[in-house]
Amino acid sequence: MSTIVTARIDVSTPSGRRVVRELENKKSVKLEYPFPEGISGESCISENDFWQGVENRFNERYGTNYKLK
Repeated sequence: MSTIVTARIDVSTPSGRRVVRELENKKSVKLEYPFPEGISGESCISENDFWQGVENRFNERYGTNYKLK
């Protein structure tokens, strides 16, 4: 017998958003948000890659060598 339950909650309604807010505070609940339509996980960049790009553009624009760490 499985000990995990998967539920699909429609967050476009006020009651659906209320249910999600209530579940967010529970230790035994792990929420997984899907990517919006047209966006896949493969087309997204990581947070580290994003900040590396910001750092590179900043240093190129201002002729500096700052590290954002």
